Amino acid sequence: MATEELYFNPDKETASQDELISRQNELLKDRVRYVMANNAYMRDLYTKAGVVAEDFRGLEDVEKLPIIAKANFRETYPLGMCCVPKKQIREMHMSSGSTGTPVVMPYTIYDLNQWAECMARCYRMAGALPGDPVQIMPSFGLFNGGFGMYHGARAAELFVIPTGSGNTERQIRLARDFNTRVFTAVISYTARIIEVMEKMGVDLPNLKIGIFGAETVTTAMCEKIHNRLGIDVFNIYGMTETGGVGTLGMDCCDHSGIHVWEDHYYCEIVDPVTKKVLPDGQVGELVVTSLTREALPVIRFKTGDLTRILSRSKCACGRTHLKLDLISGRTDDMLIVKGVNFFPSQVEQALLEIPGVHSEYQIIMEEKDGVTDVHILVEAEEGVTGYVVEKRLKERLGFSPKGDVLPVGSLPRVEGKAVRVVRKKL
Repeated sequence: MATEELYFNPDKETASQDELISRQNELLKDRVRYVMANNAYMRDLYTKAGVVAEDFRGLEDVEKLPIIAKANFRETYPLGMCCVPKKQIREMHMSSGSTGTPVVMPYTIYDLNQWAECMARCYRMAGALPGDPVQIMPSFGLFNGGFGMYHGARAAELFVIPTGSGNTERQIRLARDFNTRVFTAVISYTARIIEVMEKMGVDLPNLKIGIFGAETVTTAMCEKIHNRLGIDVFNIYGMTETGGVGTLGMDCCDHSGIHVWEDHYYCEIVDPVTKKVLPDGQVGELVVTSLTREALPVIRFKTGDLTRILSRSKCACGRTHLKLDLISGRTDDMLIVKGVNFFPSQVEQALLEIPGVHSEYQIIMEEKDGVTDVHILVEAEEGVTGYVVEKRLKERLGFSPKGDVLPVGSLPRVEGKAVRVVRKKL
């Protein structure tokens, strides 16, 4: 296969680790000085931490910089951390704000081009070539998913089918009518697509690539989608604070970890409690620094995502950028029942390992008199019993939650991110 079919930007994607580290060092020094010169809030934060821009030496001083979080965005809502005049902003996106004041990310023309470059690399890494029909199913709006996929698809010269979210039957018809080869979506919605396809009695023979983001992706769900649709399944990574979907990276065809675009981002894994940097291989919280963003470059942003650095060696795909493990959960998603800590992704992985279990499930957290119990509802075919479900969950979680098996179609469907955890007070 020709180099231009393997990579979107071969020189950058295959740069040596020495080149990448040298670039990161210079860009980090530049971003610290840039932020302190152009944003009063960050300048005050750094000054209080004893950071002197002129004395900052780059990567060797990175742990001297304070870690920031969503709280900093919310404290300065809407644009208090922005480093450019408002007249230079050309687009904005923001988080849902479901847990508080939303996080806003502004974009200059330079930032939009940077986003498109990162996303285009992801498309090419998945095997998408110029002219391939790509169906973009995340919503187009304040959520960054639809627009990020769109900016990247244009840069990668794909044939864009911008369906947005919802109307599943129409999604399937359009995919058949236009021979969609690539589609992008939240992974839980893909289970809904499969369900409707089966009711319609149709297949999507031209579909080869699925790119999924915005939710924790389990190995079991990837295998289920791959087996049913016969497509290569990719886990794309990025968030509002880093500039949107795909900005951080994605896994390649080797599926041995998520490549992070190190020429644009610097990653650390820290202990969630002490904030001390952990060595490669240890699981902790991902902290990200954006090295090339203009309007609002985050520096040492705690993502809340739990993962580990798997490798810094050259990958079988030829790329040299470090690889992260799949996100195992979020620090704020952790559930505690009977003294046991677990994540919704662990429940999904365990359930989908049971033959006959379908993709829809809910974790009901029931609180009574200050005591929390967990009740798990899952759809499955005849023959799957509550005992089987409870036994598998005990093996995986270390305690025995109640497990109820429901007929397929019993749980509510949504055409976006699935609601997996429901809290009830009894």
